[in-house]
This record gives sequence, structure tokens and C-alpha cells, in this order.
Amino acid sequence: MLTIDDFEGTWQISREITDRLAGKPGQLTGTASFARDGDDVLLYEERGTLRLGDGPVLEATRRYRWHFVGDRVEMTFDDGAAFHSFTPHGYVDGTKHPCGDDTYNVRYDFIPWPRWRAVWVVTGPRKDYTSVTEFTR
Repeated sequence: MLTIDDFEGTWQISREITDRLAGKPGQLTGTASFARDGDDVLLYEERGTLRLGDGPVLEATRRYRWHFVGDRVEMTFDDGAAFHSFTPHGYVDGTKHPCGDDTYNVRYDFIPWPRWRAVWVVTGPRKDYTSVTEFTR
């Protein structure tokens, strides 16, 4: 089982996005940092450059909070609203996250640690895409 100490620090990220609605691929490259915020919380901050299709290169950022509770990670948005949870071990599904009429599903792959992956499949009337993010040290 991976612990808070295993994630702490800076990771390189590479993300491929397949948008089935817009028909445009996307790529993001950058870093994800996990910084302690108390004994059982990591602040996740992602920074990178994003390009969708042949559009301009954009600066992209996002922040989450990872709360380590028992053998699970309870992830919240930066404002504290619930997002999803998962067990940081093996090849595992996270809990589903509804967002209006759209649904976010995630599967994590921690098997090749210290390299790991998050695959999001987002479906609904407004969104239909898959996002694959690779994390490496």
C-alpha cells in the first residue's frame, strides 16, 4: 500500500486527451507537486502547457487536496468540495464523480511504481473524452 510519503514531492506529468465531441486531440506537459499540509493531507498542484488540436498553447493549472484516511485517499477540490476517493494500491477504480449530467470515472495504475497513471473517462451530454496522465519522477 502506498502512503503519503510515497507521493510527496514533484512529478513530471504527460497527458493525452481524446475528445470525442470536439474531435480534437489534446496534450499537456508539466509538473505535479504534492506538498504536505498537516499530517494526513497533501496539496496537489499541477502546472503545465496545454494544447487542444491545432489551437494555441495555453498555461494550465489545477489544485486538489489529497486526504489520507486509513487505506484510502479522499480527494477534494481546492475549496474543500468532495471529488472522489481511491485506494493507492495496484490497478484500482476510483469512485465516480457526477458533475451535472456528466460523469467522471477514473482508474489508477500504481503497479509500475514509481511510475503511475490516471485514466479518466468522462461522459455525458456536455462532455465525452478520455484523459490519460502519466506521472514519473
